[in-house]
Amino acid sequence: MLLAGRHAVVTGGGRGIGRAIAAALRRQGARVSVLGRDEAALVAVCVAGDADAHAVCDVTNEAAVGTSIAQLAQAQPIDIAIANAGAVETGPFLRSPAERFRRMTEINLIGTVNLFHAALPGMIERRDGRLIAIASTAGHRGYAYVSAYVAAKHAVVGLVKSLALETARSGVTVNAVCPGYADTDMVAGGIDTIIAKTGATREQALAEMVKANPQGRLIAPDEVAASVLYLCGPGSGSVNGQSLMINGGEF
Repeated sequence: MLLAGRHAVVTGGGRGIGRAIAAALRRQGARVSVLGRDEAALVAVCVAGDADAHAVCDVTNEAAVGTSIAQLAQAQPIDIAIANAGAVETGPFLRSPAERFRRMTEINLIGTVNLFHAALPGMIERRDGRLIAIASTAGHRGYAYVSAYVAAKHAVVGLVKSLALETARSGVTVNAVCPGYADTDMVAGGIDTIIAKTGATREQALAEMVKANPQGRLIAPDEVAASVLYLCGPGSGSVNGQSLMINGGEF
């Protein structure tokens, strides 16, 4: 029970990687609170025993995130904040208007900023805490037809590197976990898009998704969660400003 007595908050905790992270933290003894927009999904996570509490909010709404974190912290101060909520939209650059870039920035970057703004002051006061952003390999390299998403995830990685320097002597670490294509609803949606646009079979679309991974497979959400556990644990205090790649050796 490496995280007994700790309180972790996970945004986008209702499904996919977020739920896997919540469950892994819970199994290690942490009190876990999940945030998201889908109340039914959040309730299901709590009923299943993968979280202790939930709050419904849009992570792009700064005030709503602040209020939710303050309410959840009444039960116990926040020790770990996992910015997992994210979204992707596809399309060639010339068919990606500025509004798409704004949407991708709001959910992927500003959602992370809002959570970190809300959780960090208490951590600094107690001189202890973990901030973790679930970014992507797209935070480190380009991918065609997702330029808005790639730009936003690069910004998340930049935020992590900069904030880690600011908090280096505060007892708080700031890191990113960067998975490649993972076995999630988001990737399933991408496969559906490939099928709809190209007429490919599901097997062909999946092969297109995993071809960049030398292991030739999707990343399991539990593998991402295991990396988060390491960054939250007592042995990772000197790991700061890093991006942990979960990509099968893609680069």
